[in-house]
Amino acid sequence: MKPQRYGPFNYTPINRRPKIVWPDGNHVALWIIPNIETFPLNEPVPGGTGVVPDVINWAPRDYGARVGVFRIMETLEKHGMRGTVALNSEVCADYPEIIEDAMALNWEFMGHNQSNSRYLHLMEETPGREVVAATLDQIEGATGARPKGWLSSGLQQNWTTLDALIDGGVEYVADFINDDQPYVMDVDGRQICSIPYSGEINDLPQFMRHGRTAAEFTDMIQRQFDTLYRESVETGSGRVMAICLHPFIIGVPHRISALDDALKYIFGHDGVWKATGTEIIEHYLTGETF
Repeated sequence: MKPQRYGPFNYTPINRRPKIVWPDGNHVALWIIPNIETFPLNEPVPGGTGVVPDVINWAPRDYGARVGVFRIMETLEKHGMRGTVALNSEVCADYPEIIEDAMALNWEFMGHNQSNSRYLHLMEETPGREVVAATLDQIEGATGARPKGWLSSGLQQNWTTLDALIDGGVEYVADFINDDQPYVMDVDGRQICSIPYSGEINDLPQFMRHGRTAAEFTDMIQRQFDTLYRESVETGSGRVMAICLHPFIIGVPHRISALDDALKYIFGHDGVWKATGTEIIEHYLTGETF
């Protein structure tokens, strides 16, 4: 993508586009994205002290891999929900048992850089492209399936990230948190889809930056769902809801019930499609609109 004023897509207001119909007449497509990440101890932790080793910031993140992620797995399995993992590819080497257990649950994996200590927007074109390719290759080698989705670490890209993703066979990207429905991007004549992700219904900013309580986060999730559900029913056009999670945050003992409580509430409603990222995008591209 060349540097440009607006994204590689049209500005299309939600009240001036074809209506989306989800499978079985569902109103809201829910996907849940555990960000399963690795932070090398010999590299600075983003947002940390800036020196290494940064034990006070590294250790809680390692807790997420040692303990927290398995609480997420247990909670999602309890509710019959598959995760769509935003996966740092170096997790495949650092924490292979997580990959084993996620595969046993039939979770989907999408690319999420090699580690969460290196961001694409700080890289020039060639190393940025190499990171994308290496990430996809390592995940494919470990799981047997090439990722169809992508979430950049820190939701940061450089100008050629979308080109590299398309070159790598990626079909959808979650970095553009600017809509409640998917849409198609035109990257110099080639196509990739945007899928709704969230900087709001996301445990990291809510707990670490805004100091929310577990009850407040549950309430936020429920309110988000209520609005999207109501809008879908009233307009006849489906919405996408993302719940974005980090094992070292939601996976601690005093917070995991916030996820459980929210899912109990959501799945107490009819018309909720328990989906993965690929299922949402493939239906959007081939499914019914009017």
